[in-house]
Amino acid sequence: MNINKIAVLTSGGDAPGMNAAIRGVTRYAIYKGLSVEGIVRGYGGLLDEDIKPLDRRSVGEIIQRGGTFLRTARCLEFIEPEVQKKAAEFLRSRQIDALVVIGGDGSMKGAEALSRLGIPTVVIPGTIDGDMVGTEYTVGFDTAVNTVLDSVNKIRDTAYSHDRVAVIEVMGRHAGFIALYSGMASGAEIVLTPEHPVDFQAVCSHLLESHSMNKMSSIIVVAEGAATGTEVVDYIKEHTYLQANLTVLGYVQRGGSPSAYDSIMAGRFAQKAVDVLLEGKYNCVVGSVGRQVVATPYEEADKIRFVFDEGLYNLVHQLGR
Repeated sequence: MNINKIAVLTSGGDAPGMNAAIRGVTRYAIYKGLSVEGIVRGYGGLLDEDIKPLDRRSVGEIIQRGGTFLRTARCLEFIEPEVQKKAAEFLRSRQIDALVVIGGDGSMKGAEALSRLGIPTVVIPGTIDGDMVGTEYTVGFDTAVNTVLDSVNKIRDTAYSHDRVAVIEVMGRHAGFIALYSGMASGAEIVLTPEHPVDFQAVCSHLLESHSMNKMSSIIVVAEGAATGTEVVDYIKEHTYLQANLTVLGYVQRGGSPSAYDSIMAGRFAQKAVDVLLEGKYNCVVGSVGRQVVATPYEEADKIRFVFDEGLYNLVHQLGR
């Protein structure tokens, strides 16, 4: 199949580096002689036929911006077969030969559905959580970790000044990668993640032992999928003499300019996505595996994941006393 025109969309939660990926796809595709159209607000935009042509200038001055200039949304109705058929028919009506989807696992499911209807698709992993199949790295993760790190460093100043336990709740409903890596980088005493059941009594024992050795303040980073920050603070206050305060970072973790690493990986993933389409090796997810950028067919992607580093998890707590 000859590829002459492609479309690109962003779907699901936004992640820093999505704009860099849109820019990379658009400019590299044009360099390869293709035309490009942008779909606004993800899969919902396909159903609303909200689409616009992209050229080199339309993606200028976006590489440094957070969010996605194509906007994004969750489209729950896209799970319906009739809705998927409508989207595929719209793409064909616009003479679009292939679709590049930038997003997470949910976005990938939509791309797989369109591929089964004969629309060639490629997915670029874009999610801050790092918990996507087919890749050991996702665009947005590094920026999110650095955003948390910057916040924790500021909170630590106050925790130290007032002899307090600072509890910082971060994103990570199903995976604790942000909590683990930001906790390690910031020197947190305790990191709580969904991969390990939370033992509140052990948390208190850890804190009391540390403070008995003249430790004046402590940092706890908790992923939202492990426990709520409120639960952690309330338990500490009820079972120890320590003063604990909560900060919920929330959507600040999604925003801001992408880190250098995220911008670089977005560009490399974009190049690979266009290349595999031109090579006829579509219906796959682009990813980083063993520090190489590869494209893995959807049916094989589940074998490749960002592995939770138990050694790093243990090291955080060994160093945090």
